[in-house]
Amino acid sequence: MSSKSRHFIFNISLLLAATLSNASPFEPLPLFREAPAFRNGRECHAKWSSLSSIHIAMTLDSSYLRGSVAGMLSVLQHASCPENIVFHFIATHRRAELRRTITMTFPYLSFHLYHFDSGLVKGMISSSIRRALDQPLNYGRIYLADLLPANVGRIIYLDSDLIVVDDVAKLWSINLGTDVLGAPEYCHANLTNYFNSRFWSNPEYAASFRGRRACYFNTGVMVIDLVKWREGKYREKLEYWMRIQKKYRIYELGSLPPFLLVFGGNVKGVEHRWNQHGLGGDNLHGLCRNLHPGPASLLHWSGKGKPWLRIDSKRPCPLDSLWAPYDLYRHSLLLSDS
Repeated sequence: MSSKSRHFIFNISLLLAATLSNASPFEPLPLFREAPAFRNGRECHAKWSSLSSIHIAMTLDSSYLRGSVAGMLSVLQHASCPENIVFHFIATHRRAELRRTITMTFPYLSFHLYHFDSGLVKGMISSSIRRALDQPLNYGRIYLADLLPANVGRIIYLDSDLIVVDDVAKLWSINLGTDVLGAPEYCHANLTNYFNSRFWSNPEYAASFRGRRACYFNTGVMVIDLVKWREGKYREKLEYWMRIQKKYRIYELGSLPPFLLVFGGNVKGVEHRWNQHGLGGDNLHGLCRNLHPGPASLLHWSGKGKPWLRIDSKRPCPLDSLWAPYDLYRHSLLLSDS
């Protein structure tokens, strides 16, 4: 049976299942072309004989699935040893459908899918400047150490609106030293902008950064030592600030500020090339952006504008053309596999 036929039957079966079970109607998940099989070269056997696999975590939902699939393809396509990569996906609902979609799109992929209970954070989320930032799954990265098995000691967390254009093994191999978390830092940013007057006028809150050279970092790309995370009870520390935010509203920007409060000044700096972020424009208007100066290993469409939405609306930004080659979305069931 051809890949096109399998996708067609899968889509029809979902609709029939919903009808027969008297389930409420839902929008079918996007359909994707089957990705090529990426295999290890000979050099991988010697290189990885004494090393563990590369573990990458991402969230999965229907709204961002197209971006997630593009990101996965980009990782595999540029990896020196793609068969050594293990993906760990977190989802709140429709997990059986998501599992089938990933399996059909990447038949050779090594992956695990975990259920994230949105009830863990619903009572701690307050509205922010963008609805997308308020979704419970956006906070899933805080619970990676609880969801993943104990034998996974390190993880790379990647957002669903980025592509990797370099060998992810280079990011995986960074030395975290005594730090729990590694990410590109941007020390020219003014942290005052990420918290409001209620935060800075409270002496106890404002003192949180005392003695630390806290720099901005984007939480869409992080290397995390899960062993140190568990030992240091960092989930509880992040949840503390989420509860403070829910009660007193000390910031406006989703899950980022708690990370700045807990980790700012204690982050292992990674080369900026590993998060060329902001390509989606600002959080309100999604204006077109250019690349930052310097080399790029990862392009990140953080901000309001997502490349697949702009491409479909016939209003792409120039840099969206760099994302498009990784888009496996099948625009029509009648399209060929070519």
